[in-house]
Amino acid sequence: MNYLSTRGHPDRKRFCEILLEGLAPDGGLYLPETYPQVDTDTLAKWRTLPYNELAFEILSLYIDDIPAADLKAICAKTYTAEVFGSDEIVPLRELEDGVYLEALSNGPTLAFKDMAMQLLGNLFEYELARRGAELNILGATSGDTGSAAEYAMRGKKGVRVFMTSPDGRMSPFQQAQMFSLQDENIHNIAITGVFDDCQDIVKAVSNDLGFKRKYRIGTVNSINWARLLAQVVYYFAGYFQATASNDKPVSFTVPSGNFGNVCAGHVARMMGLPIQTLVVATNENDVLDEFFRTGVYRVRAAVDTHETSSPSMDISKASNFERFVFDLVGRDAARLRQLFVDDLGLRGSFDLSADPVFQQAAERFGFRSGRSTHADRLAMIRDTEKRFATLIDPHTADGLKAAREQLTPGVPMVVLETALPIKFAATVVEALGEEPARPKKFEGIEALPKRVVQLPADAEAVKAYIAEHCD
Repeated sequence: MNYLSTRGHPDRKRFCEILLEGLAPDGGLYLPETYPQVDTDTLAKWRTLPYNELAFEILSLYIDDIPAADLKAICAKTYTAEVFGSDEIVPLRELEDGVYLEALSNGPTLAFKDMAMQLLGNLFEYELARRGAELNILGATSGDTGSAAEYAMRGKKGVRVFMTSPDGRMSPFQQAQMFSLQDENIHNIAITGVFDDCQDIVKAVSNDLGFKRKYRIGTVNSINWARLLAQVVYYFAGYFQATASNDKPVSFTVPSGNFGNVCAGHVARMMGLPIQTLVVATNENDVLDEFFRTGVYRVRAAVDTHETSSPSMDISKASNFERFVFDLVGRDAARLRQLFVDDLGLRGSFDLSADPVFQQAAERFGFRSGRSTHADRLAMIRDTEKRFATLIDPHTADGLKAAREQLTPGVPMVVLETALPIKFAATVVEALGEEPARPKKFEGIEALPKRVVQLPADAEAVKAYIAEHCD
């Protein structure tokens, strides 16, 4: 299996090369040259597999430069009931007729990012040991990626983590999860700005090839293909739990800001998983909803990025969106560069509304979208608790609201849960008047000493900090 850049770089790379690399040398994102195809016989064989074995079967279609026995062992080590709280790993619950919640937030940091990050930590440690090398991970987080990455990488040999986050824009619980870690290989950097500033810094550093090579910079953001690949697995697992046979379509609704989570669903669908519709659920930062409604992709400046009660989706530049648009335009790298480098880079937007390919987003690729407000989230949290005795976080509430607008009779709708409610307690208290349950291991976490530095939204300042702590 070889991987190419969305922007047309001539090199083709193997999985373990891009595992440690992040962005392609031309600033593009890596994708497989082709998506492996899964037929009904294969789906039938996979239907009864434990999650770790299902993960191995899917990952092995994309990873042929790690021996099968080693990859199987990594999957078995990663996906255990001890780490994720149940044998199902991602148990499905039916809320009402045809509407399901897939639980993705039972890992170490109580968010869906653990599903991929735990695997990524084990893959990094394996490959670095094999090479006798070290890696400095530079990441950006709007809340959950940071803690999931840090908990997965803490204590790992040969790995340092430099995690940027928007200063003051995460929930107190999210901040405490990250900043309370005292491990020497973990570095928290609070950036004066919004998440998009953090993401821009990561891309700027990754595009400085000299610095990247000298300091062995890698990434855990969803621009890293390995992380997105790990997320493909739970679409198959959710499908199998929602159906009794492989002749029935299922739809998924995915709360999304950076497009990584739902892009994994796109990959699963391209492989042949019978997904009818992929619903992208946004909050007031509705860049993605605007595109799927109008064909116009228009990023927002930091001052126009709203601070909302589903803060992990307060994103106005969806970095993984480039992967989907590459497929949308027929994998035409020159067209992709025009859209993302020329149009988006120079004018801050591109417009496909009059292009026939825009209709394919819905007709061929199955995408729909929806948007929520703070009032919608409060109403959905109250309604779900009252009718189903189920407490949800505000991002999952965004998902449920969009899902109910896109139901098709007879087609199960699976909503991907994104985090446990305790991570966003203030909104739950506002909705219900009571604090959500808190796991014992996180009692008093907000009062723990914090280890964090503050830096301006400047890539050079971040590079200087990395250099200082690597020399």
